[in-house]
Amino acid sequence: MRTTAPQRRARRALAGAGAAVALLAGSLTGCQSGEPGADGERGAQAAPRWNTAPASIAAVGDSITRGFDACSVLADCPEVSWATGSDPEVHSLAARLLGETEAPERSWNYAVTGSRMADLPGQLASAAAHKPDLVTVMVGSNDACRPTASSMTSVAEFRSGFEKALADLRAASPTTEVYVSSVPDLQRLWEQGKDSPLVRQIWKLGICQSMLADPLSAATRATTRRERVRARVVEYNEVLREVCAKDALCRYDGGAVFQYPFGSEQLSRWDWFHPGRGGQARLAELAHRQVTSAEPPR
Repeated sequence: MRTTAPQRRARRALAGAGAAVALLAGSLTGCQSGEPGADGERGAQAAPRWNTAPASIAAVGDSITRGFDACSVLADCPEVSWATGSDPEVHSLAARLLGETEAPERSWNYAVTGSRMADLPGQLASAAAHKPDLVTVMVGSNDACRPTASSMTSVAEFRSGFEKALADLRAASPTTEVYVSSVPDLQRLWEQGKDSPLVRQIWKLGICQSMLADPLSAATRATTRRERVRARVVEYNEVLREVCAKDALCRYDGGAVFQYPFGSEQLSRWDWFHPGRGGQARLAELAHRQVTSAEPPR
């Protein structure tokens, strides 16, 4: 049967439409698969995944990570540090992850007693020079522990300092994982030692006066001051959580250290404020649980 001119034109139109549909489908499939396109561009890269078995560790922070007052009065004792120490009684995070033999060769402690958030960028710069698989961060206690409550680091300064520190680390060591400990509950620590005459005398030497001054006073002014310090610590922890959440290789502890009920047996027998060996061991346990978990804390 002969086809007429109108029939031939209709068939050509249908064929063209089918080709257009096929071409569109092919282009959509290519975009969804992430395959290289004609211009050589690739699809979005997968987000980096948390490594639960880091092979090297650096630690930054303050007196807690230096083991201050854990071995002797008013002195650092880094060998009992929860992060990098060698004391078998503590069994530090480094020892748990790397083994007792390898830990001394593959871990570095750049924490400094008395440090605040403003000191963190410099410490992280030193840590980044080693390109560690993991860096632990515990800082903020000294931002709240000031001579007076009014001299505490502002939340805005705390945030900008942490953001700068992480940004600088990422520029220097893009693949380093960051484990961020929450700031301890300073009011809970005050509660543990306030009833001891000896402890109160030690606290007068200048330890965390924003929280520990007039430890037995129940006056409104003293109570309000302590509550203000605790509220600031809560705000600091929220900053740590928020800023860390923006970095795929940063893991905040979910408030584990802040919530931990440190008792007198876990605190320094010289100041009843800093962790002793028992407290350092608890910190190491908490960190190991978080670092080796497949999923971050909820």
